[in-house]
Amino acid sequence: MDNGASSYRRFRENGDENGFIEIVRDYKDGLIFYLNSIVRNIHIAEELAEDTFVMLGTKKPVYKVKASFKTWLYTIGRNIALNYLKKNSKYTKVSFDDIANLESDENNLEETYIKYEEKIIIHRALRKLKPEYQQVLWLIYFEELSNKETAGIMKKSVHNIETLAYRARKSLKSQLEMEGFGYEKL
Repeated sequence: MDNGASSYRRFRENGDENGFIEIVRDYKDGLIFYLNSIVRNIHIAEELAEDTFVMLGTKKPVYKVKASFKTWLYTIGRNIALNYLKKNSKYTKVSFDDIANLESDENNLEETYIKYEEKIIIHRALRKLKPEYQQVLWLIYFEELSNKETAGIMKKSVHNIETLAYRARKSLKSQLEMEGFGYEKL
């Protein structure tokens, strides 16, 4: 059982609030960035991550050990984000005055979470890819989830994830080369 599952079990079964605090501390930043790849707005992604944790803390859904705790949590977050997009698909909630602030806030969060210059360049190139490519690369490489866990979150087969990851890597490499950045690891 991973640490997230252990912390959640302590919180759910024993009311140990430190378990919940550990979950938020360990998974908040990664969940925000993952949700940002879906909704494309860092402030909304932060709110949706908060909604995910509020749901976890109030409804206390049962965690069944079919996947890692992280996979389970990200799947909940993804479902909340997709529901948000369905409800708000007709409306744009960002004013033109807020666009500069959104970019500034997103860059500050990136700099906190992504420590090295190389990762920042890759992340910016990643944002220019199709959302599905962003999601698969983020989950596999930044969150270090397996193809099977990624398939569970994205509701695809493992083979589809492997194909999608291959195409996403190829697209990212092409994007990085267009920006003058050569990255051999792709």
